[in-house]
Amino acid sequence: MLNAISDFFQRTLAQPEQRDDQTLTLELATAALLCEIVRADYDTTDEELASLRSMLIERYKLSASDVEELMLLAQAEVDEAVDHYQFVSLIKEHYNYDQRCELVVQMWQLAWADGNVDPLEEHRIRRLADLLHVSHSDFIRTKLHVEERNNHDA
Repeated sequence: MLNAISDFFQRTLAQPEQRDDQTLTLELATAALLCEIVRADYDTTDEELASLRSMLIERYKLSASDVEELMLLAQAEVDEAVDHYQFVSLIKEHYNYDQRCELVVQMWQLAWADGNVDPLEEHRIRRLADLLHVSHSDFIRTKLHVEERNNHDA
């Protein structure tokens, strides 16, 4: 899967007439990590997919076709181990600490999209937060913030 996503990045970014802004690589790396949360519990729901689709289109300004292709790549080969290094390192290089915390908030929002957080989703978010050098206290703070907001909206 990592190779498929990398190929997608290279193919998409190799079209300068469509991609004149360097931050797109960063946004696609972020999108790849968000896709990992959706598939973490091996039970991808329509609510999670809709939430991810909306998040990628609205927040990251990706086209609907790019979002669909990226989501298909991320869902392929669910059982294959993934090395997140290239995505995490790019995000750490370009996102400040607050932006990395906001990414963890988005991960929690995706985990809650189907109404509950599976232990596998929590484990994946914890692992990615650690790789992003988000402190444990901020990992917990973001979790509680999203949980409280989700319970308040229910």
